Parts: sequence; C-alpha cells; structure tokens
Amino acid sequence: MQEKRNVQIIEWEDLDKKKFYSFGVFMTMTIRAGVYPATLIRTRLQVQKGKSLYTGTFDAFFKILRSEGVRGLYRGFLVNTLTLISGQGYITTYELVRKYVSTYTSNNTVKSLVAGGSASLVAQSITVPIDVVSQHLMMQGQGGDMGRFKVNAKGVRPAEHKMTFGQTRHIIIQIFTTDGFRGFYRGYVASLLTYIPNSAVWWPFYHFYAEQLSNLAPTNCPHLLLQAMAGPMAATTASTITNPMDVVRARVQVEGRSSVIETFKQLIAEEGMWGMTKGLSARIISSTPTAIVMAVGYETLKKMSLRPELVDSRHW
Repeated sequence: MQEKRNVQIIEWEDLDKKKFYSFGVFMTMTIRAGVYPATLIRTRLQVQKGKSLYTGTFDAFFKILRSEGVRGLYRGFLVNTLTLISGQGYITTYELVRKYVSTYTSNNTVKSLVAGGSASLVAQSITVPIDVVSQHLMMQGQGGDMGRFKVNAKGVRPAEHKMTFGQTRHIIIQIFTTDGFRGFYRGYVASLLTYIPNSAVWWPFYHFYAEQLSNLAPTNCPHLLLQAMAGPMAATTASTITNPMDVVRARVQVEGRSSVIETFKQLIAEEGMWGMTKGLSARIISSTPTAIVMAVGYETLKKMSLRPELVDSRHW
C-alpha cells in the first residue's frame, strides 16, 4: 500500500521531539474531551446489573443529561486528563519498539503487533491508578449506587455536588484506607488482558483494512481518506474482540473484586453471553474518533514534527 501511494514512513529519528510532544499533547487532550462522555456511559453500562438503570447507550446519555446536566457527562474528567502522561508513554514506546523490532524483521504486521502490545503495557501501568479513581467518580450522581465508594458530600445530593478535586481526595482516601496502595492497581491484570490485545491487534487490522481499501479505491483517492476509513474499521474489530474482558475489567475496578476468573463466571451466570457485549456500542463510539486520530492525525502529527531539513524528502 505504501509503495503504491508513494508514502514514506516517518521514523522516530526523523522527528523534532519538541514539536512532536507539544502537538501530541494538544491533539490527545482535544480527543479525550470529545470522547469522555461515551467513556463514562460505557463504564456505567458495564457496571450496572442487567438493565437496572439504563437500557442502552442513548438511554443512558439522555438520562444523565436530564438528571445531572452536561457536567454529569464529565464526572472524573479532570483526573482522567492525567492519562495524557500515559498517552505520551504509549507513542514513545510504540515508536522505539517498532524501531528495535525492525532490526530483526521487515514485516510490518510483526512490527505493529509487537510495538502496539508493548506500548499498551507501558501505558496501562501508568493509566490503571488514574482509571480506578476516575471510574469511581463516574459512578457518582445517578450511577452513585453502583460503586463501592461515595463522595463525602455532607448532605448534598451527588447530582448537586460540585465537580472539584475535593471529590477526588475523598475517593483516593477511601481507596487507600480500604485496600491500601494495591487498591489503585485493582484490575491491573484485567486491564492488561484487555488493552494489550486491543492495541496489538488494532495496528495489524488497520494496515490490513488500509491495504484492502487501497486495492479497491481508484488511484487518485486521497491516502488520508483511506486512513480515515481504515482506522475506525480496525477499532470496531479490536473493540468487539476485547469487549468481554473490558466488561470484566470495569467490574473488577469499580466493585472491588480480586479475581478476574470469578468475575467472569459471575457475569456469565447472571447475564449470560449477552453480558459480554455490554457497553460495546458506547465503546465503539468513543474509539472511533480516537481511531481516526491514530490513523490520520498521528501520521499528520509526525509530518508536522519532521526535522526541517527532511520536509522536502518525505512524500504525503
């Protein structure tokens, strides 16, 4: 595909790192703000028992909006922005591991799979404590009865309690008091089992779909358009494959369970195989913009971050 389109891959050593990280933080922050409501809805859908509160993604969206307002869709967002650190760790690890693997093989699928999985391992090690806190904050308000910990609102109903870092402090204290430091890594194994495969398969699927689209598209079709189509297709495939473990991960972290296997068994016993699909549509909705950015924005980001002396030597 790359040869047909005459697109040269921009490697790690070709980048102006200062530009790369500056543009990357801005891009990541913008995307996270856009998809956060879908992430919150996905978490509440996955944690609720059956359809006790919401019947689906759109039902949850309108109920939260009606009872908690727009701010309700952004509960825990300020804490979640700390995952920008893990985002930078992800892209750095991906590029460096890809460079390292290229010394052993030129197979793009192998390089993408190994680099994607490794990047997710590093990112999740940073992200899980942030996720544990932000997910408990997501459960406040209308979904407050689904989590183990409650914000100390001092007589104020959760829906009326201001979204401040005071809430975060209350949650952190309760987690540490109840579970100790290990409480912040509750669900770590489940997260690795979810996101390492998701990241590892996303890149190969992306290249596969992009290649197929390239073969079907006319020669004058813009390469960026093919990337924009292949990214969400890869995200949908990867999300569908890994969603069962994502449901288990959310329950382990929010309900305080210690066993991934027992949580999985209980979910099957209570809700059957259908329980494995909970939150899938919200997950796909939230992953689609991210996939487009990964497919289009990330390569554009690297193009913008090229060292000045290399700009004319790269074709797009």
